[in-house]
Amino acid sequence: MKISATRTRLAMAVAASILTLSACSKAPETSHSTPAAKQEVADTQASPLLVDRARLGIYQPVALTSDLSSLSDNQKTMLGLLIDASKIMDDLFWKQAFSGEKSAFLEKYSDADIAKFADINYGPWDRLNGDAAFLKGYDSKPEGAEFYPHDMTKEEFQQQDFADKDGLYSLVKRNEDGSLYTVPYSEAYKAELTQASALLRQAAELADNEEFANYLTLRADALLSNDYYASDMAWMDMKTNPVELVIGPIESYEDQLFGYRAAFESYVLLKDMAWSERLAKFAQFLPELQKGLPVPAEYKAEMPGSDADLNAYDVIYYAGHSNAGSKTIAINLPNDERVQLAKGTRRLQLKNAMRAKFDQILLPIADELISPEQRDHITFDAFFANTMFHEVAHGLGIKNTLDGSSTVRAALKEHASALEEGKADILGLYMVQSLLEKGEITEGVLEDYYVTFMAGIFRSVRFGASSAHGKANMIRFNFFEEQGAFEKGEDGFYKVNMEKMGNAVEALSRLILIYQGDGDYEGVAKLVEEKGIIKPALASDLARLEAANIPVDITFKQGKAVLGL
Repeated sequence: MKISATRTRLAMAVAASILTLSACSKAPETSHSTPAAKQEVADTQASPLLVDRARLGIYQPVALTSDLSSLSDNQKTMLGLLIDASKIMDDLFWKQAFSGEKSAFLEKYSDADIAKFADINYGPWDRLNGDAAFLKGYDSKPEGAEFYPHDMTKEEFQQQDFADKDGLYSLVKRNEDGSLYTVPYSEAYKAELTQASALLRQAAELADNEEFANYLTLRADALLSNDYYASDMAWMDMKTNPVELVIGPIESYEDQLFGYRAAFESYVLLKDMAWSERLAKFAQFLPELQKGLPVPAEYKAEMPGSDADLNAYDVIYYAGHSNAGSKTIAINLPNDERVQLAKGTRRLQLKNAMRAKFDQILLPIADELISPEQRDHITFDAFFANTMFHEVAHGLGIKNTLDGSSTVRAALKEHASALEEGKADILGLYMVQSLLEKGEITEGVLEDYYVTFMAGIFRSVRFGASSAHGKANMIRFNFFEEQGAFEKGEDGFYKVNMEKMGNAVEALSRLILIYQGDGDYEGVAKLVEEKGIIKPALASDLARLEAANIPVDITFKQGKAVLGL
């Protein structure tokens, strides 16, 4: 969300951010010769910003580097190919997010700071301010991005019957007669995906690890066939590869109309073997923790797969959706429910990016908003664990509704992502609590994890209403406040109430799991409407963070030159 210098302007921004966004993107009109059009062009050229210039500085630059000395010459060459393939994913995401041509759009702005902010946001909309336009000449971002016709209504979509209607890997188009149809990504983006596929095959030939080479080959096939199942299964089998790649159309957050369509992205990563060894033991507890969830048996009947694992990485390149706006610091994949039930998921903790957010953002937030007597409980180990178990907790609960009619994702539509992120946050904390009690977590005490979690809410809620993570944090903040899980003193600082926090964690866990199991779209919509908002008191606190010049998120200096490749 946009955080203004005054409370009044902030409240206005917040109110705007939670409205349903329905207008289509609109490029500046420069082809007409009317006086009004000429004046609009002149205004844009004179001052293209719709926001205070200070807004352009909300991202802290961080260099993405890692020690490559242990890699062979083949592996270093392979990294270059993986980065090249990732750049293609970046270009494809631009096409999915913005109707204009990337280069022409960015070249319009001679001001380097404006161009950089537009590049970070993949278009003229501020992703941490409810996708509100920050440049003149543009309306609000289309909820369906570029996955659907801009003139298509939700009602029209729901009334028509056509192939792959709720598919992850297709675009919805309109026939001349007005009817809707789909085009597979493999066809819509054939030229780009053919090039990316060839790069992955070249990389596979250089891979020292046989399992990784097999994955790269199958992923290259998937980009052209639109069938990612075999490559997802192969990705689950990789255990010893030091170089890692996550690539393709993966998350569906960009589709805020229905949450169906997946966006292109990529991560190039190096495994931290020492940290990964520390984490390996935790996945084995998933079935036991599933049984202990605070809901009736039918809401936890699906057992997590046994092949789930946890590993820590240095990320050396982000591209596409993963690089847009707020930056991911942990990954839980694959999203295919069939793979999850058969093999579980893999959880990748992006340690270097996580450390940057902890040092640059979380600690300064704590100094501004958390009670001095509890600040010593904010630790990197707790931040790492809370983030890690968030990803593990995606594997808990159920993936299909109790009545068997659909997946949870399909039933909850555009609210599925926000509720799933809320589930992962709250069940991650439940897991920490349970493993501390069992003596399996030996670092710190429960108060470390609770207080660090509380500070983390303030960090993530700044991502705004257009982010599933930000919306989930708004819901949790308001729910916790009602439950008395924290108190705000007269000095303006927040303090966690340990007993009530534990009760609130259990209550919210139960609520979310039942909503998912029931596929209760109306119930979730009401929860988002009532609690997925920033109230004036919290808005005032967030304004304090802006006044203290605390970054909202990080952005990256990355690429082959930064790595010395």
